[in-house]
Amino acid sequence: MRVQRVLVPGSVVESWTLLGDEGVPVEPVERFLAFLAGVERSPNTVKAYAHDLKDWFGYLGGHGLDWQAAGLEDVAGYVAWLRLPPAARDGQVAVLPTVEHHCGQASVNRKLAALTSFCEFHARHGVALAGLLVGMQPAGRGRSAATSYKPFLHHVSKGSPQRRRTVKLPAPASRPQVLTVTEAQAVLDACKRLRDRLLFGLLLDVGVRIGEALGLRHEDIAIAERQVTVVPRDNDNRARAKSGRWRVVPASAELMRLYADYLNGEYGALDSDYVFVNLWAEPYGHPLSYPAVYDLVGRLRRATGVAFGPHMFRHTYATWLLRRGAGMETVKELLGHASVTTTIDTYGHLNVEDARRTLEAAGWFTGREVRL
Repeated sequence: MRVQRVLVPGSVVESWTLLGDEGVPVEPVERFLAFLAGVERSPNTVKAYAHDLKDWFGYLGGHGLDWQAAGLEDVAGYVAWLRLPPAARDGQVAVLPTVEHHCGQASVNRKLAALTSFCEFHARHGVALAGLLVGMQPAGRGRSAATSYKPFLHHVSKGSPQRRRTVKLPAPASRPQVLTVTEAQAVLDACKRLRDRLLFGLLLDVGVRIGEALGLRHEDIAIAERQVTVVPRDNDNRARAKSGRWRVVPASAELMRLYADYLNGEYGALDSDYVFVNLWAEPYGHPLSYPAVYDLVGRLRRATGVAFGPHMFRHTYATWLLRRGAGMETVKELLGHASVTTTIDTYGHLNVEDARRTLEAAGWFTGREVRL
């Protein structure tokens, strides 16, 4: 089986499908993915679902199981199968206890979430597994119910049972990777072109996603007002604004000067709506693509020794804002998160030094009435 990129008939909209061993779409997966494309889910989301369901149907095929009759025991077997190295999944190779799991807990849980969504879609046709994978938990039960953010009008539904997945591996909460000041400066200084410095400077200065940066038009950057507008739209380089919501983000005067220098020094008289374009490689004048950015990241990583990716600049932006006292609601709006819960779950963390600064500011170490 393989995942195949396709175009929606009669349009240029991209989607993905899962092909079986004979090159024919796997019908139940195709229907589900077509539904996701129809409700305008991101092509990257559809692609991720396709890859996750490829694993599920690969497991079913290897064990002679019918997808409509699979039960919880089969899901448990699937989880164990995912944890095995690919070479050992056919049962012909023994795995030593010291060998690390192939899929981590977070990856397994993501695949289970995709499987749950797929089964819920087909539940209307009598597929029973969806009812086994999702249970209803009484409201107010569990640690998260007591500590999580309560949305507006929470009181209206707070007594209703809450939906939860019944099969899920315990996974440690991961902290976003953040650049130090020295690392961020090293990456910027290693950029030999103004375009490249502007790209990473933009990611750090306004916290946009790389897809949002690659989709920027000149009309989205207001030099006098010192602001950048993120606009969801179709782009020739397939870059996307993930949240689907437009927002205006304040920018620094330094970033605006860098943008002006880029226009005067490198962009010149090029006729293009896009801010970031190919200037030294074919196709000349076309919007910069994801592969071109990741090639640039690879070169900068080798030059600086800093193990970074574009998204680390966004994490750094948000973390630095929070350390300087910005509120969660403000950071949520600047990042374009649909819910402040996402912001809290991602950035509601403190390391030891953050905690030390908070305690020092409160006078904990210097203003005690009791001597130790």
